[in-house]
Amino acid sequence: MTLETMENSEQMLIPIAGNEQQTLEIAGAAPVRFQTLDVARHVAIAPNGKRYVVATFNDQRLKRDYVTAIYPQQGGYLTLIRLVTAESSSETIEEAIQKHTRFIQMIQQGKLQELLASLAK
Repeated sequence: MTLETMENSEQMLIPIAGNEQQTLEIAGAAPVRFQTLDVARHVAIAPNGKRYVVATFNDQRLKRDYVTAIYPQQGGYLTLIRLVTAESSSETIEEAIQKHTRFIQMIQQGKLQELLASLAK
């Protein structure tokens, strides 16, 4: 297949920004297998036993920079991606990692509603 044929093909690969995945250890939060654009991904367990996946990913292709999102988890393994509990954008990867860590800590402390209220402002 020639380069010209590949460029006109519907199967042309879209380049992804460099590998930004972070080895991030957060007390009480288990890491989860990364998705393609992830920077960090963990499971946070609230005091009431509910589980949430906190994912930070590179969304620069959609002009949202780095997004940190909270998703409910069902049955201990299934992430309900279409039911985003909250999400927030960051301009830098450092800011995104700080948010990621803060979101997990607030969930673990039972302050999810407080976090959601602060993001709604």
